[in-house]
Amino acid sequence: MAHYIGRKQANPMESIMKLGVKNIRMSYPGQEIFRDFTLEFRENTITCILGPSGCGKTTLLNILSGNLVPVSGERIGFGTRKLSYIFQEPRLLPWKTVAGNLLFPVKEHIPPEQQETWLNHYLDLVNLQGKGHLYPFQLSGGMKQRVAMARAFAFPSDIILMDEAFRGLDLSLKINLMESFLRIWKEHPRTVIAVTHDTDEALALGHDLIVFSHPPVSVVDRIVQRNQEETVITGNQEIRNRLISRLMEAGRSPDR
Repeated sequence: MAHYIGRKQANPMESIMKLGVKNIRMSYPGQEIFRDFTLEFRENTITCILGPSGCGKTTLLNILSGNLVPVSGERIGFGTRKLSYIFQEPRLLPWKTVAGNLLFPVKEHIPPEQQETWLNHYLDLVNLQGKGHLYPFQLSGGMKQRVAMARAFAFPSDIILMDEAFRGLDLSLKINLMESFLRIWKEHPRTVIAVTHDTDEALALGHDLIVFSHPPVSVVDRIVQRNQEETVITGNQEIRNRLISRLMEAGRSPDR
């Protein structure tokens, strides 16, 4: 089952926003991306953002991370929280083993006598038992992405930003990785904000599905799934059809 939030958005001034952006403005040469744009995220949920290519999804992630500063507006709740990232490319350190990559950002915080148990826990969560001694060049693409996922969750972050993390993978590998992702998220829940072009991926992962329009960006729709696993298992066409319909609407040029 799903609950839908329609296009009329609540006045952001009616309640105190804990996590999101408020009245941001951002432009590139010849293109205004955000114009007084406001969006709030629910904490400890997985939010998937979809929309036309070039509509500002990755730009928003860069604003949330602090890598881009908007012309005006506020980034709320991100400045004091630790962030992890999962990119389309795993971005592992090639001179370190799997264990070394996982321990690198957290080694100072884990007593030496606990590190082996800690490593085995995260390797188990992504089905890489016994692979801690391997180097990135010895891993398949899917195995590298598993390490990247484990590293993002192993770091004591509050928020994980994902930019097309499963793009370009064959279907069976993508399903396998998404299952690993959900398994590790259930064990170590975080606020996850993910950009994707894949409707099936969004339906499988997302609690909140947000559809962006062409720039200047507006939220075409926001669908809140109470149980995304139920959607996948039952093939809930109501949710899927609504999402596809909104994406088609979002894909129309603004002058049409």
